[in-house]
Amino acid sequence: HVQLVESGGGSVQAGGSLRLSCAASGPPYGRHCMAWFRQAPGKEREGVATIDSNGSISYTDSVKGRFTISKDNAKNTLYLQMNSLKSEDTAIYYCAAYLRSWCPTSQYEYPIWGQGTQVTVS
Repeated sequence: HVQLVESGGGSVQAGGSLRLSCAASGPPYGRHCMAWFRQAPGKEREGVATIDSNGSISYTDSVKGRFTISKDNAKNTLYLQMNSLKSEDTAIYYCAAYLRSWCPTSQYEYPIWGQGTQVTVS
């Protein structure tokens, strides 16, 4: 039974960097799709990045060139390195898991979620 816990959020100035982590408890999930989503106040949750069981990666256009998703299967941990942060990146960031080797694009397909970590960019 997999549970996810995000960490690494905080408050940074525009142009700064943060690295988010998502640690799994329970069985290893390296064979599964993992994803980052975010939700800003007054806005719907949106997909940020995905990484499948083979390491294939996809990003939403607004973060390409600035964010990097990665995973360490041995540590059962997912990461999101965020550079050149902008005010519009301010949101609660969530990690999610889909228990297949490929990644859906819709948040509604993901059955397992972390509690979220706040990122504030000023």
